[in-house]
Amino acid sequence: MTRPLACIRAAAAGLLLWATLATAAFAADDVSVGTIGTITDSGFYIAAKLGYFKDEGLNVTFTRFDNAGEMIPSLGRGQLDVGSGAVPVGLYNAVERGIGIKIVADKARNATGYPLGAFMVRKALITSGKFKTLHDLKGLRIAIVDRGNSEEWLLSRVLARAGLTFSDVKVVHLPFVEQPAAFANGAIDASVSAEPAVTRIVESGAGVAYEPESDFAPGGIMESAVTIFSDEFRTKRPKVAERFLRALVRAFRFYQGAVEGGHLVGPNADVVISALTEYSNLKDPKLFRKIGAFAVDPNGELDLHALQTVWDFFKDTGQISGKVKVSDVVDMSLVKAAAASLGPYRPSP
Repeated sequence: MTRPLACIRAAAAGLLLWATLATAAFAADDVSVGTIGTITDSGFYIAAKLGYFKDEGLNVTFTRFDNAGEMIPSLGRGQLDVGSGAVPVGLYNAVERGIGIKIVADKARNATGYPLGAFMVRKALITSGKFKTLHDLKGLRIAIVDRGNSEEWLLSRVLARAGLTFSDVKVVHLPFVEQPAAFANGAIDASVSAEPAVTRIVESGAGVAYEPESDFAPGGIMESAVTIFSDEFRTKRPKVAERFLRALVRAFRFYQGAVEGGHLVGPNADVVISALTEYSNLKDPKLFRKIGAFAVDPNGELDLHALQTVWDFFKDTGQISGKVKVSDVVDMSLVKAAAASLGPYRPSP
């Protein structure tokens, strides 16, 4: 009986070793992703909800930040693989200091027919006749989130159309989430706002969406948010990075089928809203059907002209030195390879 028992034990040990090696061989690759928890993170959330990341053998974890600027130090140290958000002054200045990060793909953009953002005006000013055109902005209090971001650039475009400059108005720095209350109590007269603040301001009756942000952007496109990789992730794990982007591009394409008439009411809307309700910081499914949707390139490619226009503003206002160009912070090679592996995008009939 001794020999058979020994054989059984040896066989069991062999099976355990095989299972251990098999598990190691097929273990998912960990990828850490920074998000801001809004509708612009839809691509990440769809890929998680529909199992696109799992299909690529990825174990993706999300970490919440307030904005892209807060992610830069973690990306530079390789503590975060993927970042996301607007392209702030801080990104160019970080690269100039030698921090290794690259913008690798689209994430969300304002475009004609996609009312993600708008220039808002206090309704009382319009009904009283004190505000009739953009020329009437002179002397008013206008809110943007902060200096050194695309909202500041957009406000410069609004003012230029009226022949005004920043010195002609009172700029207030206010997060989107605080803007509806500020309109209601008269603390601000106008703002550069994004969803869901736009819808909340309009529904409160305190403000009016005077004009979509895309109307002020050259070519009608403004890169509102992008996907950023740490150099550690992009250069040392390029195959994993490409698989991540393949899952993301699949999600972008699925998202296209959720949008009709600039809102999440298309055939895929229920799934997209379910993903947003589960993962984002907004938990009201009804709100997602009301707010304006964003546009995104179905192949994940960036609009370089839109990025260049904002770069020009940062340079002209002295917020960057200009030594680091747009081409120095962009690398679309991986997303192009990912999209090519999926084949051409074919819109749903």
